[in-house]
Amino acid sequence: MATSSYDYVIIGGGTTGLVVANRLSEDPNQRVLVLEAGSDLSEDPRVRTPAIFTSLLETEADWDFRTEPQPNLRGRSIKLNQGKALGGSSAINAHIFVPPGKGSIDAWGSLGNEGWNWDILRGYLSKTYTSPLVDDAFKESLGIDEWSGRSNPANGPIKTSFSGHLYHPIRRAWAEVFEACSSSMASDPFLDSSSAGCFSVLASIDPENRERSYAVSAYYNPIRDRPNLQVLTNAVVEKIVFDDDQPPKATGVQYIHDNETKTVVATKEVVLAAGALQSPKLLELSGIGDAKLLEGHGIEVVQNLPQVGENLQDHLVCYISYEAFDDVETLDVYMTDPEAAERARMEYETNRSGTLSSVGFYTYAYLPLVKSLSGKDHETLKELLRQNRPPVGTDPSQERARIYHELAENTILHPTEPTGAYLTALTQLTPPVEPNSDSPTDPVPGKFITFGVMLSQPLSRGSVHIVSDQVSSPPAIDPNYLSNPLDLEVFARHMQYAETLASSPAFSKLLKQPLRRRDPASDSRNLDRAKKYVQTSAISIWHVGGTCAMLPREKGGVVDPQLRVYGTQSLRVVDASAIPLISTANLQATVYAFAERAAELIKDAHGLK
Repeated sequence: MATSSYDYVIIGGGTTGLVVANRLSEDPNQRVLVLEAGSDLSEDPRVRTPAIFTSLLETEADWDFRTEPQPNLRGRSIKLNQGKALGGSSAINAHIFVPPGKGSIDAWGSLGNEGWNWDILRGYLSKTYTSPLVDDAFKESLGIDEWSGRSNPANGPIKTSFSGHLYHPIRRAWAEVFEACSSSMASDPFLDSSSAGCFSVLASIDPENRERSYAVSAYYNPIRDRPNLQVLTNAVVEKIVFDDDQPPKATGVQYIHDNETKTVVATKEVVLAAGALQSPKLLELSGIGDAKLLEGHGIEVVQNLPQVGENLQDHLVCYISYEAFDDVETLDVYMTDPEAAERARMEYETNRSGTLSSVGFYTYAYLPLVKSLSGKDHETLKELLRQNRPPVGTDPSQERARIYHELAENTILHPTEPTGAYLTALTQLTPPVEPNSDSPTDPVPGKFITFGVMLSQPLSRGSVHIVSDQVSSPPAIDPNYLSNPLDLEVFARHMQYAETLASSPAFSKLLKQPLRRRDPASDSRNLDRAKKYVQTSAISIWHVGGTCAMLPREKGGVVDPQLRVYGTQSLRVVDASAIPLISTANLQATVYAFAERAAELIKDAHGLK
């Protein structure tokens, strides 16, 4: 068995792994190794070209996970796409780059994590991306002309842009809808995310070359020749190696590369960055987890830590596609007309412009629920919160459920804290439909604008655990979607409000009237119909987190505020699994910032430059 030695061994060359590798290797005296299970696809046009990211799904670039059947989603098994390539999910995602809400990040601190709040994380957000310069001529169409002093200091590796057609009328219509109800953001949400409201969405698309900007292009390629950094692809980690100390110390990693089992020694730390579904799996395969589960699979228990793999959180999203007027520019033709798709490909390859330079997600909003409710509906929510309040107990899982419920109660009933995220897409989307119904399963003729609604702060919690002692076996993933009745109630009411937005005067110039839905079953004006549609057609938007939560151990935590795994030495978790409460919407920006802070914590602990 081959053996080598490094100061730091990072498991996972995804979004967080490459950020941490970049920062640790800034000190030329530190030897850093990254082990990545996937390949380097940075030259693959499917990765580089924004609009064709879906061609990577269910391929060699995707772990292609499936959940256990979900009782509250009509027994459906939900796809969970996760990047299996250098760069991880940053190589296959939809480019949406949005900030977390201030309340969701401040909640990390209130859960018992000193040193984690919005004011602190905001600095790391600025460190990770470059805010695009915008010509004054475009500011009104983008809806940012009223932002007070857009002096964003962000100048980091990830290049962002307001991608696509800057004058597209959906941008102005979106701004007008929320101006009418006083829900526009008064400033750049990356600088002041303290309130709800609408904004034009940034994309992780380089404004110069119109290509994906992601962990590989931004954090790895510029420094890949550092002599003290090695990144090994197609290296499948089997387990973390521990010594016999008390508490046990992580001393290395066992992995498979070129059909050979190898061991690498980590003289300072093992850094786990395999993602919210793989990091708990690797901890359990290494003997860190629920002792009963581990013993049942014949795995020697290194540390009994039952909360590993628990607390799984994810964002569900549900879409309604409305038929647009014929003169509105959408992407639908490229889904159904091969000749149009070929012309778009040629334009992109020749000029780095046109349809393929954008994904078509232009607008976003973070919205509370309370403002759109009647007094009676408000009382209904309060009663549901009371009925579903967890019992008081001493077990860590009970304590964790209690503190999360208190947070949710404060958020749901707060007039400005967002509980839903809204977006638009300039194309029809084809979500799951009721079996044996008249609902269309494939794209239909016409032009469409899609409204998407995301449940921002779900109360339902699930789990991910090993099913054998073999690394080749996918874990059992049970998000337990909508198991808390409050989630369905809040989600359905947000779907109703999406109908209100689509019916507003601002959209009467874009959407055919009366509104024509691509799928009649998506009509969510009635609360019961909205609930049925959510259960039938909601899908994951792959924002999984929380499975190695940064929480006090007595509250069900797996890592402490320094991201060190409880009951061990020299082992940290730095990916979304450690995030204790998933942020308001898409996690990409939050995860980059989290990784930047994680790298600094490690450097500070070892006195690095």
